[in-house]
Amino acid sequence: MTTLHDRRTLNGMVNDSAEQLTTVFLALADPTRRAILERLTHGEASGTELARPFSISVPAISKHLRVLEHADLILHRKDGRTHQFRLAARPLKEAATWLEHYRQFWEAQFDSLDTYLLATEEEEQDIDDPSSPS
Repeated sequence: MTTLHDRRTLNGMVNDSAEQLTTVFLALADPTRRAILERLTHGEASGTELARPFSISVPAISKHLRVLEHADLILHRKDGRTHQFRLAARPLKEAATWLEHYRQFWEAQFDSLDTYLLATEEEEQDIDDPSSPS
């Protein structure tokens, strides 16, 4: 039997997890942030290196980096005056796990639709060809 404290702790963990997932998806919604993450799959980079391919201001890149850091998608360290960033895999893995559940659901739905369409097609062929044995 669980105590009220245990339930509150569990509910807090579920809520924290749901909030974290929302934060991750909001961060991933922007193409610039996705491009930054893509760059970081090749290794650590400075803020200057990450900003180079974009035609936006340094403050705008800094804002994107803060959003990614808030979502725990990147880790940040200071090396002298240089800020270094690297990818943090855990939140992406959690998002992928969540999406995988829905991928399996939709594959099952598409398999059911395919079965239905094949059966319907066979029925229509039987109606169109009265000489075929039923």
